[in-house]
Amino acid sequence: MKKATNYQEQINIENQRKLNNVLDELPRFCQQFFRGIEYRTSSRTRIAYGYDIRLFFQYLLLEHPKIHYDKISEITLDDLNLIDSFDIENYIDYLKLYEKEGKNITNAEAGIMRKLASVRTFFNYFYKHKLIQQNPPSQVTTPKKHTKEIIRLDYDEVAILLDEVEDGTKLTEKQKEYHNKNKIRDLALMTLLLGTGLRVSECVGINIKDIDFDNDGVKVHRKGGNEVIVYFGYEVHDALMDYYELRKTMAPAEGHEEAFFLSMQMKRLSVRSVENLVKKYASIATPLKHITPHKLRSTYGTNLYKETSDIYLVADVLGHKDVNTTRKHYAAQEDYRRKQASSAVTLREKK
Repeated sequence: MKKATNYQEQINIENQRKLNNVLDELPRFCQQFFRGIEYRTSSRTRIAYGYDIRLFFQYLLLEHPKIHYDKISEITLDDLNLIDSFDIENYIDYLKLYEKEGKNITNAEAGIMRKLASVRTFFNYFYKHKLIQQNPPSQVTTPKKHTKEIIRLDYDEVAILLDEVEDGTKLTEKQKEYHNKNKIRDLALMTLLLGTGLRVSECVGINIKDIDFDNDGVKVHRKGGNEVIVYFGYEVHDALMDYYELRKTMAPAEGHEEAFFLSMQMKRLSVRSVENLVKKYASIATPLKHITPHKLRSTYGTNLYKETSDIYLVADVLGHKDVNTTRKHYAAQEDYRRKQASSAVTLREKK
């Protein structure tokens, strides 16, 4: 029998395979950069860097007046010294709209900032090691990102969503066929997301042995590879237990024996599948809100902050390494509480 592979190991292997394919296209000196960052970044981060750096080099071949090659693999380390801050600014403009395989590609503020951050990290590495003479991305101001209202579910919307997952009354006839087979699993999954704030990748990575029903805790792999135990309440306990009893009767596909959440093909449920089922139920329960698994995570964080007023606890439970990340997401809640504080203390009784 084929040994079941840990979910995180599967993801790392797949990401490394993708990165190797990208490295085949990139200049040879890029391998030094990826070796240098290997032990302080996740496989997901490295493949994102790979895609972003490849795009930057493609831009250089198309737009830079002094770089003339047939393939990006022919670009040399010395060519990086031809890049100045104006080239980086032009690259930012290029990212707003460019053509790829006959299609127009656009990037919003967040996409541009991420791609610029990748190029900045890339240049920083070679500049720090004195392999290039200048560091033009460091001279360019990061574009301002306009904050957007964080979409989350209200209390009544959470109840409506879970009711729909449980009953499926508003689903189409075809959807009801799948719902009858999967509603116990779907309810367990949605209740877990809403009741713990786990990332969708953390949920699908859960193995049977990771759940402790006696202490109501589940072991998950956080971003960066850390293992933590996240605790849950009785509603999550009951929903998970219902699915666990069903799960014990299933015959998983080879290599997926340890996975807790299974697809109809008896394989570990994928991130994309969870995204699709959240979209399916949420479009019925809250048609005016674009709800994703991450929005369910934001919903949990908001509710936890409302109940505890402890931003550090919220950061810890959500797995944020920097509490400022948490504070940024829940600034509106903090502002609301500050307004409440303005009238909380009475100086003199009204006459």
